[in-house]
Amino acid sequence: MYEKTVEAIKQLVNDGTVPGVSYAFIDAQGVKTGLYGAEALVPSYEPLKPDQFYDVASLTKVVGTVNVTMQLIAAGNLALTDSVSEYLPAWQDSRVTVRHLLTHTSGITGYIPHRDKLTASELHQALLGLHVGEDFERKMVYSDINFIFLGWIAETILKQPIQTLITQQVLRPLGMNDSTFQPADPSRCVPTEVSPTRGLIRGVVHDPKAFVLKAHCGSAGLFSTLNDLVTFEQAMLSDGNLPITREQKGALPNDQTPLRQQWRSFGWALLQTKLPTPHRCIWHSGYTGTFLVLDLQTSQGMVFLSNRVHPKAPNEVFLARRNAIINTYLGEKSRVAVD
Repeated sequence: MYEKTVEAIKQLVNDGTVPGVSYAFIDAQGVKTGLYGAEALVPSYEPLKPDQFYDVASLTKVVGTVNVTMQLIAAGNLALTDSVSEYLPAWQDSRVTVRHLLTHTSGITGYIPHRDKLTASELHQALLGLHVGEDFERKMVYSDINFIFLGWIAETILKQPIQTLITQQVLRPLGMNDSTFQPADPSRCVPTEVSPTRGLIRGVVHDPKAFVLKAHCGSAGLFSTLNDLVTFEQAMLSDGNLPITREQKGALPNDQTPLRQQWRSFGWALLQTKLPTPHRCIWHSGYTGTFLVLDLQTSQGMVFLSNRVHPKAPNEVFLARRNAIINTYLGEKSRVAVD
């Protein structure tokens, strides 16, 4: 099973698009995992080892912040129609709601001079000083700012940093006991970029805003292992140990944007698959070279972890190859589901 997908994954390594890959496929037959290639190329070659931590970047959004937000909604402490300014008074545009943030339709835009040189307090103030542009509600424009704001809203309600909330309310209840925002041993972490200013980034978050905001960033910052992300997908595919309600899970394959035409759900992006009948899957990627795919209808999933930004970002070649691998997986997954 999944031979073509595995072949395409290995070719990424063989032609130098990524140093190495850890991957998993989940279906009714169980879990198939694999790893291939290297975890580091500089300062010296290191073969990829099992159970390593990856900086999963924006997977933090769907593993963590989405679920904390949906829990607040289920408890009646937050509503999709609530204005952001109710919780973050420094944000002046009352049109922007929780739904806009979750679906990346807020239209928040603007330029922050010297952004990566600001302190956490200065960056916090600068982000709340941005404005809404012409894309508001009409167009899905992916932005970390939406999930940084969602994290701050959760902090306002629950009085703890968003990364603490993710750990307490999502990671530990699901049994994702290795996942962390502060890896204790950098040698167990797959390195990311060799930065001109930071050197080799290993065991510390790659994302610039998360690096500054630290525990108060809900858009990135999570380090996780292949096994823990398999655990997350298994929880999402079950009806038992869900991080959200069954009703919320049932809504995920539906377009949740205000105009229902942007192929975006609550945090997750949507994909069309054909078998056993035409339906939508959910998926999300991380800048460092990671992605998750979940078919909630057929109870199948894929986890893909790489460090495509090592040793140098941005490596745009990877994006088209990633999309091709996902399409290959969707085709093979459909045949497995039918068989």
